[in-house]
Amino acid sequence: MVLETTWSTPTGWMVVRDALVTGPWTGSGRIPGRRRPPGEFMGKARLVRTATCIAGEIDLHLDCMPLFDYGRHAGTWNYDGDGYNAATCVSEDQPELKLSTSLNLGLGGARATARTALHAGDVAYAALSWESADADGSEVDSATAAAAEIDSTVEAWREWLRHSSSKMPDHPWRPFLERSALTLKGLSYSPSGAIMAAATTSLPETPGGERNWDYRFTWIRDSAFMLSALYKLGFDWEAFGYFGFLMDAVSAGPLQIMYGIDAERELDEHLLKHLHGYNGAQPVRIGNGAYDQHQHDVWGMAMEAAAVYFAHAAAEIGPFAWEAITGLAENAVKIWREPDRGIWEVRGEPRQFTASKVMCWVALDRASNLAAARQADDLARRWRATADEIHADVCANGVDDRGVFVQAYGSSALDAAALLIPLMGFLPPDDDRVTATVMAIANELSIDGLVLRYKADETDDGLSGVEGTFTICSFWLVSGLALIGETERAAALCAKLLSLASPLHLYAEEIEAASGRHLGNFPQAFTHLALIDAVLRVIAAEQAAAEEAQRN
Repeated sequence: MVLETTWSTPTGWMVVRDALVTGPWTGSGRIPGRRRPPGEFMGKARLVRTATCIAGEIDLHLDCMPLFDYGRHAGTWNYDGDGYNAATCVSEDQPELKLSTSLNLGLGGARATARTALHAGDVAYAALSWESADADGSEVDSATAAAAEIDSTVEAWREWLRHSSSKMPDHPWRPFLERSALTLKGLSYSPSGAIMAAATTSLPETPGGERNWDYRFTWIRDSAFMLSALYKLGFDWEAFGYFGFLMDAVSAGPLQIMYGIDAERELDEHLLKHLHGYNGAQPVRIGNGAYDQHQHDVWGMAMEAAAVYFAHAAAEIGPFAWEAITGLAENAVKIWREPDRGIWEVRGEPRQFTASKVMCWVALDRASNLAAARQADDLARRWRATADEIHADVCANGVDDRGVFVQAYGSSALDAAALLIPLMGFLPPDDDRVTATVMAIANELSIDGLVLRYKADETDDGLSGVEGTFTICSFWLVSGLALIGETERAAALCAKLLSLASPLHLYAEEIEAASGRHLGNFPQAFTHLALIDAVLRVIAAEQAAAEEAQRN
């Protein structure tokens, strides 16, 4: 999680290193506002940058202009100490920022600036710190100290990744798994255990369009995939912290589809009309108006998370957690027949979405299994009966004349969410309807092999314009193809998707099929979760095929 960039100019070459500093926790007292204990390593509330001239001469310019409250307020700079190498920026009711550097700063209004020339071997640094309960109070006052901060960050992340070494397959695709794991950890909020969907807001899904959303929240939808990925890669402690966050969220009131990273429940959406987004995109949104939508998949995703977490320890579920699990199951019983907004949070009219019904089945299937393991036989039988009723209803109403699962009852439109049917075990992979659905999505809902969520002209999502292919859906298709035995096609699509990663092995929410350009918020946790599942399935299929060949 350290970025190294090499710059070439007409007069020389320079290497810049950037890090949000992470290092050993050296404190002892409790940190206010944290619901989880500090880990072995913690963020230090500091951004450090070094610039090293490696050849020739570089003209270097430092420009620091903090804008607060989404650009509505500028700060005021004042020097610290007797020299020109440190300054503080303040703005009313906002965190104080401290800038220290090897350069001589000039202060003018909202900006702190500096210029210098670096020759081969020269190093400059800048460190920007902010008020935080996690800050350790240390200072960066030399290039040596700045380099040490970056080196400690490298060591901290390598040490964290080492805990997964026994679970990481020895395969050429391993770097993609490692980068995905690092990305999920980087998106985590350690005080609560939450993991953000993305670190950005309003990066456009359609260039010049209105599909610009704030993803700096945590979705219950991600929970089952999150826990499964963390366990598969050996990060049990992160899985424990995330499940603890889910329990905190459930205890605060009726289950929502999404929360703030400290379990905030009200996420009202606002337009920032004074701002333009990437490449002039508007509107710029903060908050997310979908937080109070009715999306029935939430019951299944939350229950699947509980089933993954308590896979071998149902008898150890405490009374509070069991009460929460019971509540999830009973809510699925209560609402599964009702229309909702679906997994994609459409802003058109509610419908009888097939995937939502499937996830209600997941809720009651997993709840019944947990109840049976706890010898709560009456609950297990009742929940199983409703699960069977939902199953029959979906198979009767969610399939078209071709035997393909469709987006909603009475519709002929395809929806990539139908790939959850084999992924969640609703039907076995060798079921003809599963095979037909996976192949229909591969052949009819794809552009150059990349999968759309749905066709915008067939779905009333309440929005104008089109969007790029959804990368999570493409990785779901990889997993689906692997499950139905289309191993070579799954491997080929997986290789193509990996080739479309950014130079840093990161993914946005969508990919423009014609150009490979990434669209939407970035990096996207949901995409990286699906990548982990897809890559592990393809590797396992390849290994199984190789073992079978050896036996024959």
